[in-house]
Amino acid sequence: MPDPKYPKYRLIADELHRQIESGELAGGAQLPTEIELMEQHEASRNTVRDAIKLLSSRREVEVRPGQGTFVVERINPIVTTLTEDPKTGRGGGEEGVYIAEVEAANRIPENSEPRVEIQKVRGNLAAALRVEDETQVISRHQQRFIDGTPWSLQTSFYPMSLLAKGATRLIEATDIPEGTVTYLAENANSKQTGYRDTIAVRAPDATEVAFFKIPADGPVFEVFRVGFDQDGNRFRLTVTVYPVDRNRFAVNVGAVPGG
Repeated sequence: MPDPKYPKYRLIADELHRQIESGELAGGAQLPTEIELMEQHEASRNTVRDAIKLLSSRREVEVRPGQGTFVVERINPIVTTLTEDPKTGRGGGEEGVYIAEVEAANRIPENSEPRVEIQKVRGNLAAALRVEDETQVISRHQQRFIDGTPWSLQTSFYPMSLLAKGATRLIEATDIPEGTVTYLAENANSKQTGYRDTIAVRAPDATEVAFFKIPADGPVFEVFRVGFDQDGNRFRLTVTVYPVDRNRFAVNVGAVPGG
């Protein structure tokens, strides 16, 4: 008799998990049909379905209506170095360094064109910038991909006062190749002297579920980065959202050798 403390559907799920881990069932491969699994394991249809449901909850398999059940393709995570040079802004996921890190791993980075808006901030966004709710700011939003797979969503917010200082490219829907930190230092006399990161883990919203193709309860990392200028003013807020299944972070402190 099956052990009631370890029901048969778990035994079936364990065996399928073993086959997936060993490569016997490769990413994208179709699992045997329900009937085949019932015969192989001398189990009822409900027992087989419970096993598939368990594997599906672990994101090991996905059920495609009308097609069958398939092994989820594994995503090779990328390591992002969160630390950056506070004076230049290079590193920390900034554009040029992000591309260099990805290409160094022999992978292909791709970014969407920036979506630029004038919008009002409130709540935690306003609090991070130390402005009143409903204050208008410039926002620059991009989608990032690696090897065609959605990797992150990034939105940066800038005070409108930077336009008057000469940073007019902030409202252009084009990349700023040298990085916005360097651009603002050279054109708006706003030199970043430091930044603060806060990292949270939360459930994704509907837009993130659709873009990253993750479960509604699958967590994401949300990194708030506030940049401070030479006068201690908060002149930049960058919010980056990363799905946890394809991202790892590194933070270097002190004299750390490369590699």
